[in-house]
Amino acid sequence: MIFRSPYPDVAISNSSVTTFALRRSTEFADRTALIDGSSGATVTYKELASSIRKAAGGLVSRGFGKGDVLAIYSPNCIAYPVAFHGAAYAGGIVTTVNPQYTPKELASQLRDSGARFLVTTSMFLEKARQAAKETGNIQEIFTFDDTPGATPFSALLEAPELEEGPQINPATDLVALPYSSGTTGGSKGVMLTHRNLVANMTQLDGLESKCRPLTEVDKLIAVLPFFHIYGLLVIMNYALSRGAAIVVLGRFDLAEFLEVIQDQRVTFAHLVPPILLALAKHPLVDAYDLSSLQGIVSGAAPLGEDLAQAVEDRLGCVVAQGYGLTETSPVTHQAPNQRRGQTPHHLIGPCLPNTEVKIVDVGTGKELGPEEQGEIWIRGPQVMVGYLNRPEATAATIDEDGWLHTGDIGITDENGYCRIVDRVKELIKFKGFQVAPAELEALLLTHPKIQDVAVVRSPDEEAGEVPKAFVVGDETLSPEEVMGFVADNVAPHKKIRRVEFLDEIPKSPAGKILRRILIEREEAAVGGADRPTPQGS
Repeated sequence: MIFRSPYPDVAISNSSVTTFALRRSTEFADRTALIDGSSGATVTYKELASSIRKAAGGLVSRGFGKGDVLAIYSPNCIAYPVAFHGAAYAGGIVTTVNPQYTPKELASQLRDSGARFLVTTSMFLEKARQAAKETGNIQEIFTFDDTPGATPFSALLEAPELEEGPQINPATDLVALPYSSGTTGGSKGVMLTHRNLVANMTQLDGLESKCRPLTEVDKLIAVLPFFHIYGLLVIMNYALSRGAAIVVLGRFDLAEFLEVIQDQRVTFAHLVPPILLALAKHPLVDAYDLSSLQGIVSGAAPLGEDLAQAVEDRLGCVVAQGYGLTETSPVTHQAPNQRRGQTPHHLIGPCLPNTEVKIVDVGTGKELGPEEQGEIWIRGPQVMVGYLNRPEATAATIDEDGWLHTGDIGITDENGYCRIVDRVKELIKFKGFQVAPAELEALLLTHPKIQDVAVVRSPDEEAGEVPKAFVVGDETLSPEEVMGFVADNVAPHKKIRRVEFLDEIPKSPAGKILRRILIEREEAAVGGADRPTPQGS
């Protein structure tokens, strides 16, 4: 059975993502588009549009052309949209990189994406240089904060405005290349076209009958990272397309986050469950006036019913869930959020306009009906083209009929409202960030004292899930040594937080790790006692 959206289909504009994101920039020329949450500096829509055209002109003058790749390796800042759209307007592709990546991880993404230019900040310049040296394909490094030793990003803005970029075919030309672990294996470049992103924003427009629309009087807080598709599309681009003001924070600090909401009178927030946990439980929340906050949408990881209700009760605003993947640009489902109690908190809502959903039996491939549990398959204009340079992984994820196999297990009711039952079988979601066990296992097996290893998710109240390593190793090996070894080689969100030693890793006759056994064991152990505190930070 195919579940279709209860919303009518929407007409998708045949425009570039920059044209669509700036569609209100003339109408709202003098209104504020961006606010630096730390300094209070502002950028109007007129200034933003001009800066984007200048950045595009500056890139073109340096030989950047259609199909070239610009990497952004930076925390959130008010210049981030300028860099993204400057490259997009010039016909290029932007690969967004987690700024916490090590030089080795950054180099891997730069090499795989074929990036020619790199934008970073002073804090990460040295790592950027190391990665660029290793790959050999970076022609120039820019820094948002004009650090000596690199080209100031502001130098691009000294160029004349690019009046007209190259001809764009929205259906086929790529514009964004975020990296995702997908449902299997290591990190892969997700190829998203202009049409993918424009379609998803248009689909969000189509929810207005049941979802609170963003308007030019709204202020959104952008604390979720722009390098992640959730922050890039839902917060940065969609908010701009609606004429709202975005208050940008480079990192999450609870006190600063609360102060900015209070002082800027923020009206809407896209968050993740760990932040909602702080809003529900931390005593510091009571010291701030958060009465301006009207709505919160949670994504990136499942939100518990009790936690959502606790936030609503404490703040007096609406809390709802959405769902999507990097591979779907990202949104596929959104729970109605016009008023409190409109949708049970455990539901992610119906699918978006122009979107179809199937629930499929994992074992047989049979299509299932309402209230039957199976894998969620998605089809719609927001589905990616595929994984960069990985045709086999693409074919394993998107079938011949265009259905994207999410790897997530869910149930859809007779009204088309969906709930997530289980997660991707192997991926760990630490505070909303994806962690691929296979990557950590491959690394750990290079340690001379480790004979065998399996990495699985371990439930955690604060983080949602943390990576835990079950290790077969030398008797002299300590948990601290295991965690330290991993910490030296990966980004912080990928760290091993818990370690347990075993005599043998459970495996199938074919040699495949039986993760379910370890996961069930871990869930039983953690569920039957106080949740252990993750080791390390």
